[in-house]
Amino acid sequence: MAEVMTLGWRERLALPQLGIPSLKAKLDTGARSSSLHVDALETFERDGKTWLRFTVGIGRRFPRQVQCEALAQDRRVVVDTGGGRSERWFIRTEVTMAGECFEVDMNLTDRRHMLFPMLLGRTALFGRFTVNPALSYTLPRPVHITTDKS
Repeated sequence: MAEVMTLGWRERLALPQLGIPSLKAKLDTGARSSSLHVDALETFERDGKTWLRFTVGIGRRFPRQVQCEALAQDRRVVVDTGGGRSERWFIRTEVTMAGECFEVDMNLTDRRHMLFPMLLGRTALFGRFTVNPALSYTLPRPVHITTDKS
């Protein structure tokens, strides 16, 4: 089996298909799915398929809103850490982190009261990374990668 990289409990990553060059994320082995904080989520139809349009707030010193669109993969019930159940939309998008680029299914939700706008769950981490809770921000900031968003 290939050796996996050890990361800290919080890291920076990029979501190039969504136009997000850098975002702080909590790496959470207790959460099955990954979650992304979004504002103003709406659905629309394109070519007979359901798409999602939403905004993601990035940056602290110079905050801005990134307008995103993604094909809806699914809508299903997620149980949060407090046992609350809510139905959430899921998308599939690329994550760039630690020199790797991989696809992740993530749900879109309101995380405004959470410390991190993104949570990377164990399904995305499995086989790629281990998490050492004593470490934090072990990676350099992601390098901006331009991708075709069409």
